Order: sequence, then structure tokens, then C-alpha cells
Amino acid sequence: METVAEKAAKVKEASAALYTASREAKDALLLNVAKLLDAGRAKVLSENAKDMEGAKTSGLSEVMLDRLLLNDKRLDGMIAGLKDIISLPDPVGEVTETVKRPNGMTVERMRVPLGVIGIIYEARPNVTIDASALALKSGNALLLKGGSEAINSNRKLVEIMKQALNLSGFSENCVEFIDTADRAAVLEMVKQKAYLDVIIPRGGRNLIDFILENSSVPVITHGEGNCHVYVHEDADLKMAEEIVFNAKVQRPSVCNAAEKLLVSSKTAKVFLPVMAERLKAAGVSIKGDEETRMLVKDSAAATEEDWKKEYSCLMIAVKVVSGLDEAIKHINHYGSHHSDAIVTTSKAAGEKFLREVDSAAVFVNASTRFNDGFEFGLGAEMGISTQKLHARGPMGLKELTSLKFVVRGSGQVRK
Repeated sequence: METVAEKAAKVKEASAALYTASREAKDALLLNVAKLLDAGRAKVLSENAKDMEGAKTSGLSEVMLDRLLLNDKRLDGMIAGLKDIISLPDPVGEVTETVKRPNGMTVERMRVPLGVIGIIYEARPNVTIDASALALKSGNALLLKGGSEAINSNRKLVEIMKQALNLSGFSENCVEFIDTADRAAVLEMVKQKAYLDVIIPRGGRNLIDFILENSSVPVITHGEGNCHVYVHEDADLKMAEEIVFNAKVQRPSVCNAAEKLLVSSKTAKVFLPVMAERLKAAGVSIKGDEETRMLVKDSAAATEEDWKKEYSCLMIAVKVVSGLDEAIKHINHYGSHHSDAIVTTSKAAGEKFLREVDSAAVFVNASTRFNDGFEFGLGAEMGISTQKLHARGPMGLKELTSLKFVVRGSGQVRK
């Protein structure tokens, strides 16, 4: 079996052709991926069923089982994502800025691929296709390391990627897969600074912390989602109810699901009992501060740790706050800077929330569930970055490029 270093070296060598590939060639490649994925869906679902059976036997949590599952609807979503990426402009070669200098030189900034991306991810086999498509369209080669729980699914999906690469006239080494459940491979992968330009981890806090502590390759982190919805004193309460319910219940295992509900003290007595009954009817467990527990029967006491925690399940912590300033302060202190929303009819309150909440995505009168590359028109996403360098929020095609200076002269020399 090839070592991680050998695979990384092959990806690096193959990446040169992608760097200069035309949009037409890259789009044709992704269309072949979509066709092969559709044609091979029965085999993909069969391999995923093996992973699901093994995961259930090993006691994987319901959250992780949901992330692991593939079905026809999710395959359709993956294919739709591929077609969306095909429809998007190619960012490579885009000139973002042009300056004419007094000496006659023209200085431009041009988008170029990052080069070779290493992505380390847990459970979600759809990432194999989404990440590969975004990387290839933006001129990047890719080294993948999925979790052991999804190894059969990922192996099959990478096989489809390689078939499409061959069919489209590219080296199949443009996408490589570290086909082992051995966790030691992760440590070896993050040391490949000679071949990899960036590492993007997608997983839990333990995985991300391990990579940050051990990587010699630059890392762009996909952080936890301790997301908030704040119901302001003047909120349309029916709208607030729908937004809170969607943000918490629609898919509680994902990172943009709401984990905390903050409610203005001026509307809590009217809103919270109704909201709590609807949440409890959907199976949501509620923890709360003292005032919440007075208004919501059977709610448990929220601890200091609860305000910091990403539940990723049908649980929510609720706090009654004095108003907008306390809500913003609470979110910035306890949140993970991922996705946070306000429900309000006040334009001034909404604008203040947008300006002052320090998160990758902030929303006025919309569910946090929309913080997603597909929903934002990016086709798909490599991850949702919660850091500030080099990208923040859903990472689409442009976020997988860098900028270089291009200078055009006519014989100028510096004096």
C-alpha cells in the first residue's frame, strides 16, 4: 500500500495540469462526475449501507448516523450541487484589481489556485464529492482522508471521481484518497508541507484541535456551531416561532442548527410558553436560566457549560435577556462565531445586530440553517470557516483561490 507521502507526492505532480486547465475542460469533468454518480447510485447506496450497518453495530451516535447516511434524495442533492458548480464562473485568472502606476506600469491582482488541498473529515461521505468538485473547478488537486465509519462509501465515490478524471483526459491522481482506518495517517498527512498547500479539517472539536496542534501545513478550520436565535422585544412572534423551530428542529445534527434561544424580557412571558410547547412536541429537551424555568415547566437548569456547548441533537438552552445589548454580549462571549440570527421588526435593531455580532454569518429574520454554500449560491462548500484568515463563512470557489500580483511594464527599472 502506498504511504501518505507517496500519495501526496502524486497529487502534487498531477496538480500542474489543473492549474492551467480551461473552464470548459473542468466543467466537462464535473458533468462526467454527475453522470457517473447518477449511473452508479445503486452501488454507492450499497456501500453506504455497509457503513451504516457497521456504524450502528459500533454504537455511533444518532447525530453521526444522520451525517453518514446517503439516500436517493441526498445523492440528488450532490448531483444538483455539481451542476450548480458547473454553472458558476471559473474564478481562476479573474483580475480583481488594476492600478496604473505613475511610471506607466500596470499592477493587477489575479486569482490563482491554492494548489493542493488536504481535507480531513468525519462521517459525511457527501463531502467527498462536494470537496472534489469545488477543488477541481478552482484548479486545485485534492488529498482526501475520510473517517473510518464512511470508508466503503468514500472508496466508491473516489472510484467514480477517478473514472471521471480519466474519461475527461486528466490524471486520476488529481484526487487521491487515503484508504485506511488507521488514525496515524492523519498525523502523517498534516506533516506533508512539501506537497500540500493547505489542510481543511471538518469534524469535531477534538479532531480540529489535534490538527491545529500537529500540522506543519497551514490550516483553515471548520469550527463548531454554537448558534443563537435572539427574539427581540418587537419581533413578529409568529415569524419568530417559525424561525426558531426551523433552526432547531429541521436538521439538528448539522453545524448551522440553533443551539441557543435568547428572548427579550419584554416578550418572554408571551412567547416562551408557546414556543416551548411546540419544541417539546417535536421532542426537543429544554434547558434554561432561572426566568426561563419559571415560564417553561419541566425545563432543566442550564449550567455555565451549556451556554458554550454545541448539542447537535434535539436540545436547546434558553435565556431571557434584558434586550439587544445583552443578547449581543452573550453571543459574542459564548458563541462559536458561526451563525447567529435576530428576529425583529426594527431596522435599527437588525442593523446593530449585523454590525456588532462577530460571527461568520449573521441573519435578520431568517433561520441560521441558511448558512450553507448551496443556499448562498456557491454550489456547495468545502466547509464553513469560523476563523478570519484566509476565508470566513462557507468556502466556495473563490475561497479556494489566492491572489498574485501581475505586473505589466514596458522596460521600467527602479531608480
